Amino acid sequence: MNQDFIQALEEIEKDKGVDKEIIFDALESALISSYKKNFGSAQNVEVEMDRETGDISLYALKEVVEEVEDKNLEISLDNARKLNVSYNLGDTVRIKLEPENFGRIAAQTAKQVVIQRIKDAERDVIFEDYTDRENEIITGEVRRVSNRNVFFDLGRTEALLPVQEQIMGEHYGQGERFKLLLVEVKRTTKGPQVIVSRSHPNLIKRLFEMEVPEIVEGLVEIYSIAREAGSRTKIAVFSKDPSVDPLGACVGFKGNRVKAIVDQLHDEKIDIVIYEKNIEDFIANALSPSKVVDVFIKENLKEALVIVPDYQLSLAIGKEGQNARLAAKLTNWKIDIKSESQFEEYLQENNLTEDELRELFQNQKPEDEEDSFDEDLEEVNQIDFEDEDDLEIDSVQEDQDMEEDLEEEEGADSLEPEEEPLQEEEDQDLGEN
Repeated sequence: MNQDFIQALEEIEKDKGVDKEIIFDALESALISSYKKNFGSAQNVEVEMDRETGDISLYALKEVVEEVEDKNLEISLDNARKLNVSYNLGDTVRIKLEPENFGRIAAQTAKQVVIQRIKDAERDVIFEDYTDRENEIITGEVRRVSNRNVFFDLGRTEALLPVQEQIMGEHYGQGERFKLLLVEVKRTTKGPQVIVSRSHPNLIKRLFEMEVPEIVEGLVEIYSIAREAGSRTKIAVFSKDPSVDPLGACVGFKGNRVKAIVDQLHDEKIDIVIYEKNIEDFIANALSPSKVVDVFIKENLKEALVIVPDYQLSLAIGKEGQNARLAAKLTNWKIDIKSESQFEEYLQENNLTEDELRELFQNQKPEDEEDSFDEDLEEVNQIDFEDEDDLEIDSVQEDQDMEEDLEEEEGADSLEPEEEPLQEEEDQDLGEN
């Protein structure tokens, strides 16, 4: 070993980020193994490398004893004191070894160890580096596509974009650069494997953090995100500072901030809404761009009935139910949407006012929950209507019919004094009315 070797290690440390002390330690261990393998020695051996010159020193370690039983591991007190009079029983003596051809063996071993250690150290450095960056955005260049999986060049390593993490319909051309969310780093036999995503909701969050300084400063916070990658995203934000408009901060001057994010996502639509502590207001905001007339909530069940204008029902629901679905994910509430006319029919069918419906929903408990709002209302009213025309019966006429039925039953009672069959008839007549 010589000064050139030391300089080479310094270059490796600088370029690869591998601490040369790690290589020295590994090289010393490898030289010990090589010596025992090539010289068949059962001795305890120690190797020292000079960190400045690269010179190698080999020592046999022996314990000082009164009577030697194993000459490879032990040395008598007399012989030890011939080397140094200060040795006592139990001390360890270092005896320098100079085996033939050990320099050639050391050179071969050094080459193998350095190469392997550089690979291992690089893998460890990359693993630690990217593990610390999980859930952050990185930029990668498309290197190749294999079995629909996309591999990105990150510089020091490559990242894998699996099919399930891709945006449907997005094209990944070789050499194109993309913003990616680092979701996981795995250890494999071939080194660390970096898994990235283009469809994860947190990609939206990180992109907004990059474009909106108010979010980084903590003035504006993202409450929740609902995303259908490649199509549409809803994001709820709020401000901790009354003087800061969270919506304006995220949109930017002439929409430049949100446009920069949309460009990164290849024109995926983004709806930014204001988070409100009042759940009725939050649900109404979440259904944007549709207007909301009223919201009835079952707080215990986290369910809501939303009323929208007739002409905006399709807008509120969205194409294939997307707007309503994203609003439900954003608020974490189950949302049922009705137009104003549908709601009026709904109230008439169940003989309820808006106030009664609101009270009914507020008092609803989880254990009383049925399959739908309609079944709940039927239980409360305890009425089974066989025909919609029954709803139009005047209350006065109802009383008269019931009186006539009672008179008929009294006449029947005088002819047939059996009580149980008459009671069944009475129940049936009352049920029909």
